[in-house]
Amino acid sequence: MTEEYERYVSDVSGDIKSCLEEMGCQPILFVGSGITKRYLDGPSWEELLQQLADECPEIDRKFAYYKQRYSNLVDIGAVFTEKYNEWAWGEGEQNFPQELFEEGNPPDIYIKHSISKIFKQLVENQITNHQDEVNLLKKIHPHSIITTNYDQLLEAIFPDYEPVIGQKILYANHASIGEVFKIHGCVSEPESIVINRDDYENFTKKKKYLSAKLLAFFAEHPLVFLGYSAEDQNIKAILSDIDEILSENGELIPNIYILEWSKTEPTTYQRRERLIQVSENKSVRVKSIVAHDFSWIFSAFAANEALENVNPKLLRALLARTYSLVRSDIPKNPVEVDYKILTAVSQIDGELAKLYGIANAADGVAFNVNYPYTLTAIGKALGHKGWHNALKLIEIVKNDTGIDIKASDNVYHCAIMNGDTVQGRRYSASLKQLLEKVQRGEPYELEIKG
Repeated sequence: MTEEYERYVSDVSGDIKSCLEEMGCQPILFVGSGITKRYLDGPSWEELLQQLADECPEIDRKFAYYKQRYSNLVDIGAVFTEKYNEWAWGEGEQNFPQELFEEGNPPDIYIKHSISKIFKQLVENQITNHQDEVNLLKKIHPHSIITTNYDQLLEAIFPDYEPVIGQKILYANHASIGEVFKIHGCVSEPESIVINRDDYENFTKKKKYLSAKLLAFFAEHPLVFLGYSAEDQNIKAILSDIDEILSENGELIPNIYILEWSKTEPTTYQRRERLIQVSENKSVRVKSIVAHDFSWIFSAFAANEALENVNPKLLRALLARTYSLVRSDIPKNPVEVDYKILTAVSQIDGELAKLYGIANAADGVAFNVNYPYTLTAIGKALGHKGWHNALKLIEIVKNDTGIDIKASDNVYHCAIMNGDTVQGRRYSASLKQLLEKVQRGEPYELEIKG
């Protein structure tokens, strides 16, 4: 690694650590087909259509013909859907299970069954590429995963995560954790797969509802796009929906990262931001990470050691049973938590409260009264959309006084620790009042000294 790129790696890793620390929670991963290609040699969407064309005798022209005639792959998918239906009801009948010919099955079930077979075979061959990188990906312990992929690679990498498929996402409880939201369907339910024009039109009608349900995720968590090109229409559609909520005046959205794969190991300092045009008159600025090997990126996003032994299934169950206890002002991460209590939480008096941040080892009630805010909550209380403007005001105080409020526990700030590691931060009403003065340009005095 060259000195220039090493400096880039160091700077980006520091930025990731700062983002995780300020938001006080694990990232959400948004995963595209590039991940399946990287770890399973799986096909891109165009390559999948080419493979489907090769398997169906009714598709009797070269794939280039369809690409020339139809500018959108969705329309090619619609044509192939018809071809597969004709094949299934003719000479290709023996290639499909008999139950698919029963009344009630939609005409597109045959191409979707074939897609399902292709991806199931890929996962059955197991993960063979970049296994060390996959092991680091597991260590991220993401809050949740959102994917447009049909395959079950993510279920293999994160076996304790619960898949939520297709329209079921609209009815899911998004206060939960440890889920894989498969917004374009899954091979386990072939009828859910989004492949042709009708599928995409139905998905687009519901996308606004989906985006609305996921907006709370995006506002409160780091969001990492993996396996997508910056020009991918899926990215543009999602960013277009969330930009109005997360971005102010076209500013950088500070908690969204897009990983961009480089064919060779970079030798120079790479770009840190990416301007993505999401519509004719609208662009969005997000953070860019350029790499040939993703290992150092996954390491930077990795969860702190306290989460290593957490069983997402158990945590989901606890959250479901205690949903009515959750308030917006309790910590996203626990105070001085020993996660071993998860397996015996019902037998240890007071430990469940500790887990949810309602109490800490000393005086949890006092903690939550004195430090009721996350930095995101402070930012919103000051009239902004997130935490980044509040952080800017804290930096102004630091530049004015030489005192970093976050460097110690004080009347304005308290670090949530796990051993020697800062797991999150909480802030007081005094900080809100201080930053209101800074924001208005009024004189102020700190109640701590440097």
